[in-house]
Amino acid sequence: MLIEKFVPLEFAANNYLLYDENLKCALLVDCAGSNDAIFDFIEKKGLNLEYILITHAHFDHCMGLKEFKEKFPDVKVLMARADEDLYKNLTLQCDLFNHRRVEAIKIDEFIDDTRKIEFCGKTVDVISTPGHSKGSLCYLIDDNLFVGDTLFFEEIGRCDLPGGSFKEIENSIKNKLFKLDDKIKVFTGHGDNTSIGHEKINNAYFGQNARYF
Repeated sequence: MLIEKFVPLEFAANNYLLYDENLKCALLVDCAGSNDAIFDFIEKKGLNLEYILITHAHFDHCMGLKEFKEKFPDVKVLMARADEDLYKNLTLQCDLFNHRRVEAIKIDEFIDDTRKIEFCGKTVDVISTPGHSKGSLCYLIDDNLFVGDTLFFEEIGRCDLPGGSFKEIENSIKNKLFKLDDKIKVFTGHGDNTSIGHEKINNAYFGQNARYF
């Protein structure tokens, strides 16, 4: 399985396309823009986009959904059930950030951490990690963990937006993510990627060398 990262100029929320060149299957984690670049990549590789997995329902991670669903009507869009209300208020989110309004499309399935996703002969495990939002999800496939805005390189996601909770993100990171193997690669929602092992030591909030606590 290969991973291609796309970063739009607007809000710089990372999109990750997971794909198998032989099986021609593809999956997108977050839909944050870079639509044309991703469309071109999928077409060039001859891929079949099966899923779009949303890590959380903030508008900057969902702003490309309508165009993707129009381009790939058979793709299945999955999102946390706990973020359903947040998703229904996409226009309010955009207004709060003085951003053009993003249209909410129908989500194919609202999920939680009881759901396992079969993709390209592999299983994607869903990990519920509330804190940045009530329904923040991480997706683990092989040794690759896609964390949205829960965990960043030596940092954590903000907790001061509606549905955010520092206590919950602390529990999610310490008692869920930091229980995973050190070698697991962490693909973040913004900025540089990292690893579980690196964050256990160097995370500014919850690492062994924490600077803030």
